[in-house]
Amino acid sequence: MIDVIDLHKSFGDNEVLKGINITINQGDKVVVIGPSGSGKSTFLRCLNCMEDATSGKIMYHGVDITDMSVDINVHRQKMGMVFQHFNLFNNKTVIENIMLSPVLVAKKANKKLKRAERKSVREIKAQKREEALALLKRIGLEDKADAYPSQLSGGQKQRVAIVRSLAMNPDVILFDEPTSALDPEMVGEVLDVMKELAEDGMTMVVVTHEMGFAREVGNRILFMDDGKILEEGAPEEIFESPQNPRLKDFLSKVL
Repeated sequence: MIDVIDLHKSFGDNEVLKGINITINQGDKVVVIGPSGSGKSTFLRCLNCMEDATSGKIMYHGVDITDMSVDINVHRQKMGMVFQHFNLFNNKTVIENIMLSPVLVAKKANKKLKRAERKSVREIKAQKREEALALLKRIGLEDKADAYPSQLSGGQKQRVAIVRSLAMNPDVILFDEPTSALDPEMVGEVLDVMKELAEDGMTMVVVTHEMGFAREVGNRILFMDDGKILEEGAPEEIFESPQNPRLKDFLSKVL
């Protein structure tokens, strides 16, 4: 699905990514671990072009999305993103947050249809509301549909942010430290939703400090430090027989 080829990213004189090479296949659960400042979040933000690569290629379904002539918004529709701080619109209700992008995309697609085949805006919104309610039911928050983000706990906000990504029927969801802004007792409810997605076969790339989640859910673990992937392998290889001295040192401090 995604081929990252010699990816470099610099901010001024600061080279943050120093030649990343990785292939992410459909159905992979890739968990990226490493110390703070190692380039993990920058790598994730480059994957969906929230940050422009300085050099290298990111091939998504065979298309180089670092090419400036490519309409990245078309590809981004199929690449969900869940942020550390939720990024919900505080002036919109929970269901409006979830419906926003699907309604916009459906309206654009609707305009391209023959007049006789077009739906009314009301029909589009009704359909997307029904789909959004089904997603909220899936995470046990259908009773919060008309609440505002300020009325939710951190764990509830993050669960809403996850189903907001799901509402676009993405091929892959990128998670940027989705539990790091949560109180410890709320972490479990978010990880449970992510585990359910993994079981359903969703392709996921997850930057996290939750080593238990990495070991349980990831089928591939990437260890990053100083802008490079220093070791990659299955969870049992990474956690039980690490090879790289820097990885051994890191695990000795976090396990």
